[in-house]
Amino acid sequence: MDGCLFCKIASGQIPCHKAYEDKQFLAFLDIRPRNRGHTLLIPKKHYRWVWDMREEYSVVLNRIANAQKKAFGTEFVVSFVIGEEVPHAHFHLVPRFPNDGHGALIDLSNVKNFTEKELKEQAERIRQFLAKH
Repeated sequence: MDGCLFCKIASGQIPCHKAYEDKQFLAFLDIRPRNRGHTLLIPKKHYRWVWDMREEYSVVLNRIANAQKKAFGTEFVVSFVIGEEVPHAHFHLVPRFPNDGHGALIDLSNVKNFTEKELKEQAERIRQFLAKH
């Protein structure tokens, strides 16, 4: 879709910190991370809403969440769908940590700041643990 930010990321027109890619999906770090390792999973094909998708995403979500758990030493990864910020189907996977500033629920306004080097390292850690499965 013309002008879609996530379509441009999926096609390589806009760079990202890639954590996973196959023929149907791309996972990359969120530019407004709520925690270390906050990853977005998108279908490469444009869909406005996740419930319009035909691709099977649950296996990929499970693989990424389990890699995040190992990569960041946590047992708790939150997944959610909002879909309003960018009009392209996407899933959020956010590792949770003790005292991460979110409380019982993810505070969407609580955005963390990481350096470019830290983001590259986070994506690499996820990729390393995905490769072990």
